[in-house]
Parts: sequence; C-alpha cells; structure tokens
Amino acid sequence: MSRPLEKRIAVVTGASRGIGRAAAIAFAQAGAHVVALARTVGALEELDDEIRASGGTATLVPVDLKDYDALDRLGASLYERWGKLDILLANAGVLGTLSPLGHVEPKVFDEVMAINVTANWRLIRSLDPLLRASDAGRAIFISSGAAHSCRAFWGPYAASKAAVEALARSYAAETEKTSLRVMMVNPGPLRTAMRRKAMPGEDPLTLKTPEDLAPHLLALAAPDWTETGKIYDFPQDRVLTPQMPA
Repeated sequence: MSRPLEKRIAVVTGASRGIGRAAAIAFAQAGAHVVALARTVGALEELDDEIRASGGTATLVPVDLKDYDALDRLGASLYERWGKLDILLANAGVLGTLSPLGHVEPKVFDEVMAINVTANWRLIRSLDPLLRASDAGRAIFISSGAAHSCRAFWGPYAASKAAVEALARSYAAETEKTSLRVMMVNPGPLRTAMRRKAMPGEDPLTLKTPEDLAPHLLALAAPDWTETGKIYDFPQDRVLTPQMPA
C-alpha cells in the first residue's frame, strides 16, 4: 500500500466518529502518526485499537475543544516532541438546534460559535508555528454548504461555517508565500450522527459515508497538494475558488 504520509504528524479534531474517525484511520494507514482529539475516551481507545491493528500509530488527546488553555498546551507539547506539525484536520463541530433565530437559546448559540469558530482560531493560534516549520504543512477545515445556502432555521450553524471559511481564507492569504497550504472542504450530506440529527426522516443508506470522503482528505493532506485558499466540494468532486465581491 502507498504511504504518502510516511513520517508525517497529523492532528485530527473530532477524531472519535464520523469524518474525523475515517480521516484519522486513512491518515494512519498512509503512514502518518495521528494525534487524535475528541471528548470521549472510550471512542478514542477504539480508534487507537483500529489504527494499531492496521499497523499505524496514534497519540490520544481527550479534550473538550472549549478548553482553550488545553489547545495552547497541545501546541507546546507537539513542539517539545516533534518540533513541527505537518497536517491539521479541523473537523470537530456541532449543529446546535434547528430553530428560528429569535428562538435560539443564547447558550446554544455560544456553544456553536465556541466549538465551530473560536476553537478553530485557537488551533490556528497554537499550531501555526508548527505548521510553518513543516516542509509541506497542510491545514484543512471542514465547512458546509450551509455557509452559502443560509437556509431557514440553520442560522447559528450557517453563520459558524461562514466564519470558519473566512478564517481559513484569511489564513491562506497570510501563508500564501510559504509552504503551508490551507483548504476548506464541503463534505455534503454524509452518513453521520450530525446528519441524522438534522434530517431524522432521511434514509441513511442513500448517503455516502465518511469513508468515501477520506481518500480525498488524504489527497489534500499530501505533500504534493498545491492549491490554497480554495474549497474542495465533495458532492461535485471539484476544487472551487470562493467568489470574491464585485
């Protein structure tokens, strides 16, 4: 099996299930040492078992992404152990509630922003020097079509993903002349727990799986990827350039 990520270090958030889990396994099978972040210890241990069974290696980091001090310590720990970071897959996110904006509870709105937006900024802040120290740093942010469709009742989630794209595009512009490449991903509808919560009446067997997406994330994480500041749209299997205002 080809191992395009041999000896590379990859941080994956939300690694215990869904897209994060599938990507962590794919990265490990491709040779990367995966630093897996999630809240649930048991699910992380199951992930570690699967990675080791396929010959890969992982470091488990049980953490709540709202613990921003822990994200700062993560950067320091990675520096002490490896002195660099090759891949960041910023995948973790929450849906919140589907509700008219005027009915959204403040604590729900705050949590969506804390996990989907602020945690990703704190990860950039903590890990940027390490990504720049890599010979081919890759930062991948999971977005959503909701950032552009702005459907009724999806306000907090849509706003958070639009903010993630703004952060990623700004980060790409700041690092354009470096070896760091920054990409966004619209996974589209996948067979995940978040999708079940959003669309409870949908037949999950009609959807693609996180494992279907994983090889494309692997391509974005590889040292030979060259695009930056763009969106990989999985439903179309195309790299899209974000539209600039006229």
